[in-house]
Amino acid sequence: MWQQLYSELKDKNFMVVAVAEESRGTDHARPWIEQAKSDYWQLIDAEHRLEDLYNLVNVPQAVWIDEAGRIVRPPETAGSTDHFRRMDLKTRTMSPEDQAERLAARQAYLDAVRAWVITGKHALPADAARLNLPKVTPQIAESRARFRLGVWLRAHGRAAEGDKQMAEASRLHPDAWSLWRQAADLDEVGKASGPDFWKRVQALGDKPYYPPAKL
Repeated sequence: MWQQLYSELKDKNFMVVAVAEESRGTDHARPWIEQAKSDYWQLIDAEHRLEDLYNLVNVPQAVWIDEAGRIVRPPETAGSTDHFRRMDLKTRTMSPEDQAERLAARQAYLDAVRAWVITGKHALPADAARLNLPKVTPQIAESRARFRLGVWLRAHGRAAEGDKQMAEASRLHPDAWSLWRQAADLDEVGKASGPDFWKRVQALGDKPYYPPAKL
């Protein structure tokens, strides 16, 4: 979907920058990037620097940055919805109604990006953008530091110590799904979408997994 939007708007000083957050190293993300054959920029962030800079907590999230380098929309869900929470876990399928609503929400987000590029609509004034930036508390900062330490420990043959640090990182910052999912995949391939993931999702109750963008 991003390739189509980029192809449409690239002559209007527009660029999509997609960043893969991948603690397992660049080789795990590179095949997906090469398969996509996109014309827009695709980067791999094995150290989660982008998450630290913008306080990202899930994927996909997007940040809108104008040609002057100013954030005009802080991190927000990029067109994804919580319809997946109603899927049949045995067949991994969703109802036609949920699929249609999910696609409509994705299209609405792409239309909002298009409107911003062409008309400036949806861009927030500087004060509003600043007010809506997610706040980095000392607890969140400690969580991210512990996560990076956990990845380093695992990479240096100290898996048990690393897992302990990453578990503490998730405890300190439970809203950071990206940290939990990365740690889960380091521990066991596929675990990030397995039963433990669904238990965490179900424990959210009425709280959204993907908070909708306020467009």
